[in-house]
Amino acid sequence: MPFLGAHESVAGGLHLAFDRLQQVGGAALQIFTRNQRQWNPQPLTAEEIALFQAAWQRIGCPPVASHASYLINLATGKPELVEKSIAAFHAEILRCEQLAIPFVVIHPGSHGGDGLEIGLARFTTALDLALDASGPGVTVLLETTAGQGTSLGSRFEELAFVLAHSRYPQRLGVCVDTCHIFAAGYDIRTSLAYNKTMDEFERLVGIQWIKFFHLNDSKTKLAGRVDRHEHIGQGAIGLEGFSTLLNDPRFVDHPMTLETAKGDDLHEDRDNLQVLRGLMGKPAAAVQRHE
Repeated sequence: MPFLGAHESVAGGLHLAFDRLQQVGGAALQIFTRNQRQWNPQPLTAEEIALFQAAWQRIGCPPVASHASYLINLATGKPELVEKSIAAFHAEILRCEQLAIPFVVIHPGSHGGDGLEIGLARFTTALDLALDASGPGVTVLLETTAGQGTSLGSRFEELAFVLAHSRYPQRLGVCVDTCHIFAAGYDIRTSLAYNKTMDEFERLVGIQWIKFFHLNDSKTKLAGRVDRHEHIGQGAIGLEGFSTLLNDPRFVDHPMTLETAKGDDLHEDRDNLQVLRGLMGKPAAAVQRHE
């Protein structure tokens, strides 16, 4: 079965994310290695790295991914911003190398009104520059996006462009966010719709590129192009779509993490994971749709 987990806070120390993952019964983790709203965070200390490694091993070494800073925009046409973005992303990859985190998720950025083709070319060039200066141990996952504003990555063709034109395709993959693809116009609410969407991904990109999932229901309607996460089964996607994904044999060993809102006691993560596990092994036709 897929490795189901959540994005957890690193408040108080990176290693404490593993304690939070245990609290919710998760088997896969996503974190920010540093404050996602800062350009120049402090380097990792030897103590941080040691505590992280020990905590990770203590709970059985579940799959882990980092999510890059939201400040980074490798597709921008502004020279100062792209320079800062390349440096920040290189630093993120370095932190992942130090922590032995195998995946880093990044949004393809925004073209700022200059057009998709220009934006995709700029993103690919800047991505390669960041990879030039880093080792091969970390796989960069291009995250599917909702298509809000001038953001890139909402169409499968856009992901395919980057994978085809980067000088480092062997170091790339895709992270599929269920809320984002739905908001971008790819229906996954029923088995039929889900299979049609995955067939489209296979045709344009290739299923083998998918390495990670973000499991989020959507407050936004199909093709609403707004990124608003909802708890599993309580949004516009509903349970049947998640059931079909969770029981897809192609993704039986993939990490899948929640990115839904939660309070300090994390009960929302526990509840969402319970819902997801309840869908395992259950035919989609037997799942009652949320209305």
